Amino acid sequence: MSDSTLTAGSAGSFARNAAPADYFALLKPRVMSLVVFTGVVGMVLAPGELHPVLAFAALLCIAVGAGASGAINMWFDRDIDAQMSRTRERPIPAGRVMPGTALAFGIWLSIGSVALMALAVNWLAAILLAFTICFYVFVYTMWLKRKTPQNIVIGGAAGA
Repeated sequence: MSDSTLTAGSAGSFARNAAPADYFALLKPRVMSLVVFTGVVGMVLAPGELHPVLAFAALLCIAVGAGASGAINMWFDRDIDAQMSRTRERPIPAGRVMPGTALAFGIWLSIGSVALMALAVNWLAAILLAFTICFYVFVYTMWLKRKTPQNIVIGGAAGA
């Protein structure tokens, strides 16, 4: 087989098969919903009044930031996802989304969510969102997940 031959995992087949549902799956919606729930609880327990539009903007940014880190997580874990029966049908190992496309998707959503949080809510919230995304990607995904069985316990700090 030559280097120019298209295979099931080659670039030509990815773009053809990618659907909006595949990009939504990259966001890890179940994990994202738990992070949004944590944000809602924090807003409810916070002292003072919060304008509904501001609260919505903050929750939107939290959701997109959580999803973005999920997409980057799927990009990084594509090798182990391809080996596990539970995860081998995820968009990247199944060949529906190119790894580079998933990474770019996650990075751009991260940048967008942090920028919108800074502009629509405040800089402190944006810095905390950026820290959370970085913690999930670098500490949980790239370090803990592959080093210790306690990764899920320690990694939960990113969502808290």
